[in-house]
Amino acid sequence: MSLTYTAGSLVAARGREWVVLPESAPDMLVLRPLGGSDDDIAAVFPSFEEVRPAEFARPSAADLGDQRAAGLLRTALRIGFRSGAGPFRSLASIAVEPRAYQLVPLLMALRQRTVRLLISDDVGIGKTVEAGLIVKELLAQGEATRLAVLCSPALAEQWQAELREKFGIDAELVLASTVSRLERGLELGQSLFDKHPFTIISTDFIKSTRHREDFVRHCPDLVVVDEAHACVAADDPQGRTSSANQLRYELLRRVSVDANRHLLLLTATPHSGKESAFRNLLGLVRPELATLDLETPAGRAKLAEHFVARKRADVRDYLTKEDGLADDSLAERTAFPSDRWTKDEPYKLTPAYRALLDDAIAYARDRVQAAGEQGKRESRIAWWSVIALLRSMVSSPAAAAQTLKTRSESAAARTAQEADVLGAPVAADSAENDRLEGMDVAPGAAESEQASAQLLELASLAEQLAGPAEDAKLKALTRHLKALIADGYNPIVFCRYIPTADYLAEQLDGKLGKKTKIAAVTGTLSPQQRLERIEQLAADSAEEAGDPAVRRVLIATDCLSEGVNLQHHFDAVVHYDLAWNPTRHDQREGRVDRYGQKRDQVRVITMYGEDNGIDGKVLEVLFKKHRQIKKDLGISVSVPDETASGVTDAVVEWLLLHGRQGSQESLFEMDGHQESFDRIEREWSSAAEREKTSRSKYAQRAIHPEEVAREVTAVRAALGGAQEVREFTLEALRDLDALIRDPRDGSGDFTAQLGGAPAGLRDALAATLGGRLVEEDREIPFRTSPAIARGEAALVRTDPAIGAVASYVLDSALDANTPGPRPARRCGVITTDAVGIRTTLLLVRYRFHLTLPSRTGERQVVAEDARLLAYEGVPARARWLDEDAATALLAARATANTHEQLAHNQIRRDLDGLDGLSGHLAEYGTQLAADLDASHRRVRKANEEIVRGLKVVPQEPADVLGVYVYLPPAAPAASTLSGAEA
Repeated sequence: MSLTYTAGSLVAARGREWVVLPESAPDMLVLRPLGGSDDDIAAVFPSFEEVRPAEFARPSAADLGDQRAAGLLRTALRIGFRSGAGPFRSLASIAVEPRAYQLVPLLMALRQRTVRLLISDDVGIGKTVEAGLIVKELLAQGEATRLAVLCSPALAEQWQAELREKFGIDAELVLASTVSRLERGLELGQSLFDKHPFTIISTDFIKSTRHREDFVRHCPDLVVVDEAHACVAADDPQGRTSSANQLRYELLRRVSVDANRHLLLLTATPHSGKESAFRNLLGLVRPELATLDLETPAGRAKLAEHFVARKRADVRDYLTKEDGLADDSLAERTAFPSDRWTKDEPYKLTPAYRALLDDAIAYARDRVQAAGEQGKRESRIAWWSVIALLRSMVSSPAAAAQTLKTRSESAAARTAQEADVLGAPVAADSAENDRLEGMDVAPGAAESEQASAQLLELASLAEQLAGPAEDAKLKALTRHLKALIADGYNPIVFCRYIPTADYLAEQLDGKLGKKTKIAAVTGTLSPQQRLERIEQLAADSAEEAGDPAVRRVLIATDCLSEGVNLQHHFDAVVHYDLAWNPTRHDQREGRVDRYGQKRDQVRVITMYGEDNGIDGKVLEVLFKKHRQIKKDLGISVSVPDETASGVTDAVVEWLLLHGRQGSQESLFEMDGHQESFDRIEREWSSAAEREKTSRSKYAQRAIHPEEVAREVTAVRAALGGAQEVREFTLEALRDLDALIRDPRDGSGDFTAQLGGAPAGLRDALAATLGGRLVEEDREIPFRTSPAIARGEAALVRTDPAIGAVASYVLDSALDANTPGPRPARRCGVITTDAVGIRTTLLLVRYRFHLTLPSRTGERQVVAEDARLLAYEGVPARARWLDEDAATALLAARATANTHEQLAHNQIRRDLDGLDGLSGHLAEYGTQLAADLDASHRRVRKANEEIVRGLKVVPQEPADVLGVYVYLPPAAPAASTLSGAEA
């Protein structure tokens, strides 16, 4: 008859020791190797394989370590925990160390029975990580079993990578390009949303009627919506609300109807001055929030339970005395770039380009006048065709030639209204555009299948202007890029159209120096191909990273302006084409100016043609006003779409009437336009004031910094902090014969070459960092920032590379037969003036059984904790010290030699007396279990149903991993060192 093993107990099987996990059954044990990770979990059938109870072997007096052995072993053990004993069930198992401020949404979520949150932190603060923390915790607790992330198709692969690499969640992509493959694998009547528990879904794909109905019927119990502002719209009595927005809103409204479904809405722009859109968004979170009186303290308090919105300034320095804490001991500074260095750089057209533009304006004027006599439909088609022509003309010769030879999309319209629907995207650079995908295609100007002879002649002239001789804009760009490269920057050049991006990539090739790598990314590539090309550009330049002259330049269209994170590879932005909405520039710059950017100052250059009749006016009216609002209020306010389109319409009208020369007059001095510009000024300023008021009114007050500080302290006590991880990694790699270069420049970063390290460690690191880096013995950067690039390691406990080092240190400490250096040992004896009486330090591992009730039933979890306990005297008469005194012993350093025989005699006395300490160890474990119970109840204090069923029981006996004896200098000493200390 086979024995029954409880979760958390130790068993021996397959030549090693394992921990039994709660998923086990009497006939099948689910086991994790002692000191191993979740990747090593295995199922064992006791009926077919030998499984026997195992006791953790005691340390051996024959295997003594030096003064650092205890600290190294303790940290290696804690890094290996995947279910720590802190208040959160998931933080030990994720590959990112969250910033303290990122715990706020998680704490808010745990106080709700059904999680409904609108997370509206500023661009670059880390909303994806905040959502991932909540998702992982809900899954770990059993509060949710399935997940759907709704996002734009361009961001789907990025979401997939973030969930997989940082949170260990493998999600299936549900896109127009993948759904056929997924549906082929379904059984009859099965929904792909049932078959795949974790999915990332394109909002544009799922809003179609067929797929929407299937999704609503089989919707997971946890839904995350990225860029949620694009899924609602302001109430518009004139019916101008986007049909795509209406479809998305209808989908989310039906998803949110289920009051038991967890819903996280993410957006950096929840309000943007549009009260009705904001209310519609709140209504998705909770229906009652849509009509809440937010002018009253009670209304704002109710909203605060579900809404968090913070600017960078709110979290740059967090958990300080300014936040109400007693001191700055837990203070955390997040390295956002401090400011953007911005400059507007003008250029003047060459005579040949001026002549071409004048001809194009003359053609446009004649065409609009002629169409106006033909009817309203023809007039609107001509209007949009003219705007397409003029925008392409000031972009590049390549875009101009393409537009002149292509039929206008609005030409297919049957009515004037349809012409406006088809043509408007040509002029609109709206932050809420439904169709970023495909928006970088050069528009058409021809109004029939065949372009007229006049347009073809203009196209031929445009093609002849390619190159720096006649294209002054290209020549100016080359000059700006060379200056940025000389200053050590890696810039992104943003263009409006695909032909312009391709043209620049071709023209700049070889012009920026042999050490500069250039690549172009446009909408012709799939979202996955875009990311791959960026990574390839980074990899190509990384191969020559030792050469300070190596730089990278990315040419991109606005297919990369939203959502894609580029801060690891680029640190400057050049706006080659001026967008007709300043918010689009904010989005472009936000790709590099965000958390994880290593430069303190991001550079931004905005190029504009001072004599092309368009750029100067757009810059004068839209951009300068936008910048002034940002300077005055400290926030960026989206330009109302009607404002932007009104300004650009006025610019084009004036250009057609007066030509380029007349357009040098200030736009505010134009006859007939002053009143409309005054109205625009009032509307925009009003929107800005409403946004500022809402930011202040709805500031995050649901979770006080003191509450966050308490949980940060609990997490660090259970899992360790960043400084401990850095010191451990540095010492361990040095002891393992890696070549370390520590610049001691205050950053905390260092590099390591692994050529001399043990083969087992090299193999483990090759799997996480890349085989070539290790095989070619390159310098591997270890950085204090959790935001790292490929081929780098973050000095946080959850980084896979740090885990590989810790696993090697722990395994070699447990196995005395490991060949090569062994940094940590399970025993040690040192003589030190840090103690005045014989003192012993124990490193003890505790395991706890947690019963976590949830809406889906009870969940059994095994949590682990590593604790230091210390006593004075001999085991039989132990006088126990407090936790602080025990931890302080880790810093003790030998001040005299210890005779080898004395060391063996001293350690044997403590090893022989361990049985007599079992009562105190068990009592201590019971207290830890009570503390763990209290911490879970504290963070879930508003969820009485869950708190009521919580149960924490310690697993006995605890495992004594290490025993270390500290002798005062008065103890007898000899000149011979113990082998380990030598």
